[in-house]
Amino acid sequence: MNSEKLDIEFRDAVERINSYTGAFPADLLLRLYAYYKKATNDYSSPSGKKPIINAFKTNALFQIKSVTQDEAKRIYIDLVNNYFLYGK
Repeated sequence: MNSEKLDIEFRDAVERINSYTGAFPADLLLRLYAYYKKATNDYSSPSGKKPIINAFKTNALFQIKSVTQDEAKRIYIDLVNNYFLYGK
């Protein structure tokens, strides 16, 4: 898949997640958060109001530190597609 097509699919997956009104499992949200941050090269620290949530987010980011930006986009797309296809 070329870079332009990957970017389009990634943006579509992000839009799909953002427009969904249902609840997501917490573990999926953490994975989506980490891969989104990596895919967009956003290295800012988590800035939630609850320190425990920030710790979980930091841990999720740490776990994917060796993933490339393009890999993060592909994994994010796969997570979204699998969730809406299989509900997991």
